[in-house]
Amino acid sequence: MVSVKICGLQTEEMAKQVAGLPVDYIGFVFARSKRQVTPGQAAAILRAIRTAEHRPQAVGVFVNPGLDELEAVLREAALDVVQLHGQESPEFCRSVKKWFPGVKVFKVMAISAAMSSENATASVRGSLEPYRGLVDGMLLDTFDPMYGGGSGKTFAWETIPPYQQWCREAGIPLLVAGGLQPDNVRGLIDRYAPDGVDVSSGVEVDGVKDIGKITTFVERVKSIV
Repeated sequence: MVSVKICGLQTEEMAKQVAGLPVDYIGFVFARSKRQVTPGQAAAILRAIRTAEHRPQAVGVFVNPGLDELEAVLREAALDVVQLHGQESPEFCRSVKKWFPGVKVFKVMAISAAMSSENATASVRGSLEPYRGLVDGMLLDTFDPMYGGGSGKTFAWETIPPYQQWCREAGIPLLVAGGLQPDNVRGLIDRYAPDGVDVSSGVEVDGVKDIGKITTFVERVKSIV
């Protein structure tokens, strides 16, 4: 079954509604973004869903953080996963695993418009191999020069296979983000079968999460309809 991550949650009420769906991860953005939350806000949201029958894993989204920043957030908000969305090195990922045992690390690879399936195959293994054994998952997103990701735009899905192959060999899941929405997510799954999908702006109306869109997205991923 393909996992679902709903990213960019900002309110307790929306988190409660999302927790009532078969969602696997909920994401909190701590990096600079219109969806940015404070550690205190994330902690309050997590407290609000602590008694939910199905509690999704909590993911914190960071861009080039320091260990002190991670420590400050994790001290207040009980995250299950740290998602690194910048140019974090394998050595930094190793440090995160060392200093925060029990917290998973997902590394994001930003796919630029210049990347094609041909040059992706040639370069992916070399770029990913240093992370082997140091991360618990990989996520592909469309490169954005301002934030590194979260642009709401798709990338060339033909570049997915070499990343997918490496992740399978490494024994970790591959999640895909970037411009996903209810109308296109089934096409991605049927063609490339990623381990998980990540959505934010694609389930929003005027920049606000919409439970109707979220429900439809989840149903289509999970093949409920």
